[in-house]
Amino acid sequence: MERRTIGAGGLAVGAVGLGCMPMSWAYSGSRQRGEESVRTVHRALDLGSNLLDTADMYGPFTNELLLGRVLKERRAEAFVSTKVGLLVGEQHIVANGRPGYVKRACDASLRRLQTDVIDLYQLHRADPEVPIEETWGAMAELVRAGKVRALGLCAVGARGGRRSGTRLHDATLRQLQRAQQVFPVSAVQAELSVWSPEALEALLPWCEARGVGFLAAMPLGNGFLTGTLTPGEGFEPDDLRARHPRFTAEMMAANQPIVAGLRRVARRHGEEVTPAQVALAWVLAQGRHVVPVPGTKRYRWATENADAVDVRLTARDLTALAELPPARGSWD
Repeated sequence: MERRTIGAGGLAVGAVGLGCMPMSWAYSGSRQRGEESVRTVHRALDLGSNLLDTADMYGPFTNELLLGRVLKERRAEAFVSTKVGLLVGEQHIVANGRPGYVKRACDASLRRLQTDVIDLYQLHRADPEVPIEETWGAMAELVRAGKVRALGLCAVGARGGRRSGTRLHDATLRQLQRAQQVFPVSAVQAELSVWSPEALEALLPWCEARGVGFLAAMPLGNGFLTGTLTPGEGFEPDDLRARHPRFTAEMMAANQPIVAGLRRVARRHGEEVTPAQVALAWVLAQGRHVVPVPGTKRYRWATENADAVDVRLTARDLTALAELPPARGSWD
């Protein structure tokens, strides 16, 4: 698989990563497919999708434990990215950026992942009660201690809509600028897809200008851009899409022209090319520093996602995708 570089340190990864969250958390049936999830991670590594993206809160903890089963055998082939800074409570999720906690959490993640070092350690969310300089400083100490190779910051969570996405990215830029004064930022992770392009406005150029890698979260729009979801199909209460305004029956129907546009482009590239692969190819086309990280627990989809690197969009394709209607449905 084509390789791309994360950060100024030249950390090389496969051009398409593997988001591991659906294997343990946030989607219906996540916990019922443990063995298939393990096979899926092995498949991703076989295909060169070696960036494995997880977090201690996924499960919580069970996602890292699952990856640890694979890393015990294949650590040298993997690029391990995990996150710190969020705690799952009984009723809600809270941020914790206290330095002491960050260091303890890193040690716990290392044990669960069965590894001596984390390739990319990301701050999942900044703690509003702790200056980011203190949290980032503690993370930098982990690099100096040899427990972590590089640091990243997440800006995942813009809840759809240009205004909310722009506000989120403005806040992230301020955090990034403060963090950079303490220790280099190697990667930023944020939502980027055909139906959520807000990062193109400022966040992506900021990364490109500074040699910072960009990990594109949710590049398939939580599954919508694959064209495999039917408007009106229900989601289990524990599925994050059950509360997402773009996944109501009305909005799924209203956004079908986006999927139709992906299908039209896919047909130009052959019968075997899928809307999902076109959506990933669009993300790949946004810059050499961009690595899409589609999440899946299925062996089949991991294979299809990895093959998206072979879809080379033309100028005509990119123009057609740029002319797709904006997505409808947001918290704005």
